[in-house]
Formats: sequence, C-alpha cells, structure tokens
Amino acid sequence: MKTNHSEQSVVASAADRFFRAYEAHCVAPDVDTLFNLLNALHSLNDKLKKTCNADLFDLKEFVALKALRNLFHHEEELRSEIRVVASRDLPPILTDLLFLCLVPSGLVEKSIRGIEKKRKTQDEPLVRNALKWYGNVVNINPCIFNCAVHVFQKIRSIGIELHSDAYIDFRESYEFEENEGHDHFITGDIACHAGSVEHVLQTVFADVV
Repeated sequence: MKTNHSEQSVVASAADRFFRAYEAHCVAPDVDTLFNLLNALHSLNDKLKKTCNADLFDLKEFVALKALRNLFHHEEELRSEIRVVASRDLPPILTDLLFLCLVPSGLVEKSIRGIEKKRKTQDEPLVRNALKWYGNVVNINPCIFNCAVHVFQKIRSIGIELHSDAYIDFRESYEFEENEGHDHFITGDIACHAGSVEHVLQTVFADVV
C-alpha cells in the first residue's frame, strides 16, 4: 500500500513522538514517562494501521505493553502500584538496564486476560515470554527496550524518514551496535550476588504485593 507525503508525515510525527517519549523514559523514568511512552506507542500503531496498512501486533512486546496500557488507561488508580527503581539502588542486583520498572504480577495477569479474544490463544504464551517474571513482581523495562528496537526496525523497513534528535540518537546507537557486531536486543535477566532475586524485588514491593 502506497502512502502519500501527507500520510507519511502523520506516521513520522507519531514515530518521532514515540522516540522522544522513549528517550525521556530512559533518561529520567517515572510513572508519567512510562504512560507517556505507552500512549505514544498506542498512537503510533493507530497511525500505522490507518495510513500504511501495517501495525505492530506481530511484536509480542507490543501486545504485552498494549495490554498493560489498556488496563491502566481504564483503571488509572492502578498506576500507583507501579515502581520505577534505579538498579544502582539495589546493590545485590546485576542487570543490563539502569532502571527496573516493576508491576505486581497480578495486574500483569489481569492485563493479559484483557487481550482481545481473537489474539489471546496465539499471543498469550508469547506475551508472557516478553516479560520478566519474578514471583509476585514483573519487570517490564526489558520489554520496553526490546519493543523500541522492533519499532525502529519496523519504521525503517516501511521507509518512513524521521528527524527528531531522539530518533537520530537511537539510530546512531543501533548502527554502532550493528557495526560492532553487538546484539540489538537484551535478555533483561537479573542476577544477585547472593540470595534470591525474587526476595529483593518483592522487598521493593512490600507495600503492594
């Protein structure tokens, strides 16, 4: 499906907004940056469907984040149950991201149950695998990171040109990894020097899990 310049401009604006929201969440994450990012991702998918005959539903990470976005969009009071924690503030923990974005697993389960019936059978196992589960806590930040990589690849494959500083920074980082032979995706695994990862994360969540 061919798109005209005006339609491409609409998608480009939505994609640039997503990368700006992603950069903001990486630099100084909190609940507000998280929901700005989830809403920007939701909006980008809508624009892709309307103008490019494309969408992000082939990405397990997108489906997981959309399900969470829908849950928190309709039940805003649940936003208070999210914790964004700097990994440096958890000395026993080793991980490949600077921040953890922790959600009670019960809320993640609820969001998965809300996935449209037509997608649920095929997507539910994949959605679960896109997230990092630790007992009563789920770290969604690795899913966010990997989703951003997929979005970059999708936009590039469609041929949409973006010009925001946030996108350019992301592209340069991606190209550096490409040139150096590094993997673009992360595992998001967490390790402890001693003790249980689940215990450490649930301690952070002691007042909500």
